[in-house]
Amino acid sequence: MVFSHFSSTAVAAVALLASFGDALPAGIMSKFKRDDSLKFSFGSEKVRGVNLGGWFVLEPWITPSIFEATPGNVVDEYTFCATLGSAEASKRLQSHWSSWITEGDFAEMKGYGINMVRVPIGYWSVSPINGEPYVQGAYDWLGKSLDWANSQGIKVMIDLHGAPGSQNGFDNSGRKGSIDWTQGNTVSQTHTALNKIRDDHASHPAVAAIELVNEPMGPSLDMDTVRQFYMDGWGALKGSGVAITFHDAFEGVNSWNNWGSGMWNLLLDTHHYEVFDSGSLQMGISEHVSTACGFGSSMATNNKWTIAGEWSGAMTDCAQWLNGRGVGARFDGTYNVNGQGSSYIGSCDGKYSGSVSGLGDADYQNIKTFISAQISAFEKADGWIFWCWKNEAAPEWHFKDLVAGGLVPQPLSSAGGC
Repeated sequence: MVFSHFSSTAVAAVALLASFGDALPAGIMSKFKRDDSLKFSFGSEKVRGVNLGGWFVLEPWITPSIFEATPGNVVDEYTFCATLGSAEASKRLQSHWSSWITEGDFAEMKGYGINMVRVPIGYWSVSPINGEPYVQGAYDWLGKSLDWANSQGIKVMIDLHGAPGSQNGFDNSGRKGSIDWTQGNTVSQTHTALNKIRDDHASHPAVAAIELVNEPMGPSLDMDTVRQFYMDGWGALKGSGVAITFHDAFEGVNSWNNWGSGMWNLLLDTHHYEVFDSGSLQMGISEHVSTACGFGSSMATNNKWTIAGEWSGAMTDCAQWLNGRGVGARFDGTYNVNGQGSSYIGSCDGKYSGSVSGLGDADYQNIKTFISAQISAFEKADGWIFWCWKNEAAPEWHFKDLVAGGLVPQPLSSAGGC
C-alpha cells in the first residue's frame, strides 16, 4: 500500500515503522524514513517555491534583451561566451548576475508565501572544464543567494541544471544541440561538480535539497547509466543533511516506484507543462485544468516525496523564443526544428506576451484559474516550484508579476480547482 497524505491512518502507520519496518515495502520506508538533520519537513509541509531561472544559466526567452545584443548564432550560454570572448562575456554576465536577482527579491518572495527557491546552476560555474569558453563568477553569487534566502527563512534547492556534454540538448543545459552526456568522462565530471556543491554548501542552514541533474533526456540516454548515476549521487550525498533530488528523466511521473529500495531522503522532481505538444495546445481551459488535476493525483500515488519542480501558467508556447532563439511557436504553426514543423492552432499576435497588465480579460481569468488548479493539484502530493520568479516579456511565466496582478491565490493555501 502507498501513503499519499498524512491522514490519521498514515501518521499511525509511520509511527509503527520501527516495529513493522521489515514487513513494509522498501519504497514505503524510503518515503517516510526521516533523517533528523533535514532542514525542511518534506511530506508534512508543502513545498511552495519559485525557480530563479535565467540567473546563472542563460535562456533566450527569459532574458531576450541579453541575446538581442548579440549576433544571431548566439543561442545559449556556450555560444554567448564563445562569440563575445572571455572579457566581454564576463563583463555582461557580471552585470546580469548582480542585478537579475537581488536580496530584496527574497523578502518579496517571503511575503508571497514562498518557502523554497530552486536555484539552477551549470557545471561550468562550479567545476569548469579546461578549453571550454564559459566564464566564471556565478558560483560566488550562488553563495550570496543562500545567505539572502536564509535571512528570510526560505530554503534552497541547488539544482545542477547543466551537465557536461548536455544531458538533454536544450539551451537550458548550457549548450543546445547534441546530447553527449554519459559519453566519455562526462558522468564523472558531473559528480565532481556535485561533490563540490555538497562540500561547499550542503551544511548551509538554507540548503534543504540538491538536485543531481535537471531533465536528463531519458528516451535518448541509456537509462541504466542514468539510474547508476542517481544511485552514485545518492551515495555521495546521503548523510549530508539534504533531500537528494532526482528528475523523472521524462520516463513518467509514476515510473520510479520500483527504484530506490533501501535509499532514503529521496525527492522526485517532475515537470508539468501543457504547451510543448500540439495536443495540449488545442485544449480549452477546462481540459487544461482536468489534465493538471489528474497529474497531481498521479503524483500523490508515488512512494517517494514528489514535487512538480517546474510548471507555469502558460497554455500556449507563444512567448518569444520559448522554444529557442529564432524558433517559432507550435501554436501559430511557425515552429520548425530539424524539419519538424507544426500546424496552425491560433494566432500568437498579442497573446501572452509583454506584461500581466496587458492581458485581455479572458486570458487573465483563464490563467488565474489554471494556476490555482495546478497549485491544488500538486499539493495532493508534496508541493511545487513555479518556473520562474521573473522574466522580461512572458507574463504567464512571471510569478512575481502574476502575484502582483492577482492571478496567484493569496494566501497560497487558498488555491482550489481540483
